[in-house]
Amino acid sequence: MTPAQILGQSFRLPNGTVIPNRLVKSAMSEALGTPSGSPDERLVRLYARLADGGIGLSITGNVMIDHRALGEPGNVIVEDERDLAMLKRWAEAGKRNGGQLWMQLNHPGKQAPRGLNKETVSPSAIPFRTELATYFATPRELQPAEIEDIIKRFGVSAAVAKKAGFTGVQIHGAHGYLVSQFLSPHHNQRNDEWGGTPEKRRRFVLEVLKEIRRQVGKDFPIGIKLNSADFQRGGFSEEESIEAMQALANAGIDMIEVSGGTYEAPAMTGKGKVKDSTKKREAYFLEFAEKARASVKVPLMVTGGFRSAEVMASAISSNAIDFVGLARSIAIEPDLPSKLLRGIPATYQVTPLSTGIKLLDSFAVLEIVWYARQLDRMGRGLEPNPHESPLLSFFANTVKSGIKGFKQRRTRA
Repeated sequence: MTPAQILGQSFRLPNGTVIPNRLVKSAMSEALGTPSGSPDERLVRLYARLADGGIGLSITGNVMIDHRALGEPGNVIVEDERDLAMLKRWAEAGKRNGGQLWMQLNHPGKQAPRGLNKETVSPSAIPFRTELATYFATPRELQPAEIEDIIKRFGVSAAVAKKAGFTGVQIHGAHGYLVSQFLSPHHNQRNDEWGGTPEKRRRFVLEVLKEIRRQVGKDFPIGIKLNSADFQRGGFSEEESIEAMQALANAGIDMIEVSGGTYEAPAMTGKGKVKDSTKKREAYFLEFAEKARASVKVPLMVTGGFRSAEVMASAISSNAIDFVGLARSIAIEPDLPSKLLRGIPATYQVTPLSTGIKLLDSFAVLEIVWYARQLDRMGRGLEPNPHESPLLSFFANTVKSGIKGFKQRRTRA
């Protein structure tokens, strides 16, 4: 079979859901919510554009489950059915041409800019490292009753997503957000039933999965984005990640997307020192996925670093993974899936962004905001601009985010 034929094969999840091909648009921050946290026409346009590009499954950017806990200005919030009509339009747009659309559900925990929320919370009151402490406040430790409330909120948001017509949900358990914080011995230094041992640190994510399953039923797909590691001293390790994957598989998760890193150690962007073996194999977390495959049979997906159809197809043919996640490449070339399925190579290659300012270049936020601006262009009916200046993009987004944040704080006051 040719690489295009391999990538074009459908895949049946254990619950019977069929994904039409092996290419998945991984979650990226869109920040296209209104000041009240509602979705609007821009998300309908964006996901219609992505669906027209041939993707088998799109996963939305992080949708927040609590209006008091935003990860960034412009987040969409789903905590009840008030926006059901627009959510239905968003879902229909993302499913046109036979693809699927899953909603990614998230709570930022402490990983939210200062001033955006009245306070930030986390499993433990652990501050960010010195150079980021200016931008992120030290969180308050969550109380047990609050933890239970957050778990219920994940379930409610998932039920609304299902009612709106989304074909699945993904729990954001990576990149330093709240689920990831609970899993990490660096961020979670509790000594109660929610921390102190790997088993207790895993309890939160397993309870989230259990509650979502209770509210959506057995046939509705639930995936998770999970770190292979935090890449921080004293953080979530590869050994603990595989143990978490085994526990999630036993609990009935339908798909695991492998990623890695946090805002403090942004491995998911490909920045920093990259091993020669990784450069050759393109994907950042493929080696870990191969280790995980030996321990779990649940469908696996890897996002980050893939450039050629040949390498994507090889990863699938070797049984290391079942799905190839595409994110930044689709933000600048939304027709890329269709091209790959027709044997046409990418026009643009994703490379780490640089402003020439060392501190700024080390932040994951630079990559997030630049690609979010490309998604915003598509949401406004324009084409992406692969040549946009990272520095100008960052400062323009800083101004825009400040205005968004002010409007959201005023709306929620």
